[in-house]
Amino acid sequence: MEKKPDRKLILEDGSVYEGFGFGSRTDRFAEIVFNTSMVGYQEIISDPSYTDQAVVMTYPAIGNYGICADDFESDVPKISGLIVRNCCTFPSNFRCGGGLEATMEKYGIAGISGIDTRMLTRHIRDFGSIMGLIADAEKDNDLLLEMLHDHVPKTDQVKRAGTDRPYEFGSVKTSKNTKPIVVIDCGIKKNILRMMSAYGLPLIVVPWDTNAQTIMGYDPAGVFISNGPGNPEDCVPAIMTIKELKGKLPIFGICLGHQIICLAYGAKTYKLKFGHRGGNHPVKNLSTGKIEITSQNHSYAVVPSSLEGTGLTVTHVNLLDDTVEGVECRTDRLFSVQYHPESAPGPCDSAYLFDRFFRHIIPSGMQG
Repeated sequence: MEKKPDRKLILEDGSVYEGFGFGSRTDRFAEIVFNTSMVGYQEIISDPSYTDQAVVMTYPAIGNYGICADDFESDVPKISGLIVRNCCTFPSNFRCGGGLEATMEKYGIAGISGIDTRMLTRHIRDFGSIMGLIADAEKDNDLLLEMLHDHVPKTDQVKRAGTDRPYEFGSVKTSKNTKPIVVIDCGIKKNILRMMSAYGLPLIVVPWDTNAQTIMGYDPAGVFISNGPGNPEDCVPAIMTIKELKGKLPIFGICLGHQIICLAYGAKTYKLKFGHRGGNHPVKNLSTGKIEITSQNHSYAVVPSSLEGTGLTVTHVNLLDDTVEGVECRTDRLFSVQYHPESAPGPCDSAYLFDRFFRHIIPSGMQG
């Protein structure tokens, strides 16, 4: 006997996709976006940049290698939902410590499988990212659509995604005179911290709205501003902090951090039609002419023309749509990229950017 669908996804344009529930069975409002990665579903569900979003995985087989405790990118995932073609309930991998469904149930992540993800992805590509509601299949569509239209999306994603108190990452033994790196946490992924801690300087992670005076009170060798969710224009405290810090010490930003840096210099941002999410985006380094295959996850981008007169120079461009992928201000010892060089998941082509940041820092940071 054929199994009857028990869950459905309804979009704000009235489109309905029926399927089968897994993970949490709670009804969830979410912005519906898609990711083209073939692997890395664990890193995706635990990436804080997906706060309040439900991700459509374009690769059909999800959950096949299970869950590994070492691969989480945050302690508590903030993603709203996961939409897949097939959810594997019997994973096989030597590192597997559990299944995807149990993990999603533990963290309240709503899942729906059996969806025609190719059709849904094409819908998003044609009409753009859209709000949706994952609910029980028997609920009335008109009622759900009314609830969806009445729903007001939150704008405090960064506050919920990042830390609410300062902490030191790692246990690196350094001289008492060694200056730290201050990391502004807008929803940081753990692999960013892992990669930076390998350079031997202490990392002090602070909340996204920490002011410049407090940051300078740590006497840092440099400042890093992380990835995160939501609209960069909502991050006014972080923008003001970068405005005050620029030119005083080396600064490096990734993804949302890149957008915040550009806004701090007077540029503008805009929302992409359906964003960039996946591990295969080609980006050209304008200084070397080399092409990097990059990992990306963002809804917003920088308006190219708005960079004129800001002091920022474009260093990288996306070869798929010519969006700005990197900027720098050499006199201020500042640079940023729109993509994810920490590569979790994704290719490692861009890991050299951490070397570039620490070349600015090590001489001044190692003073003991």
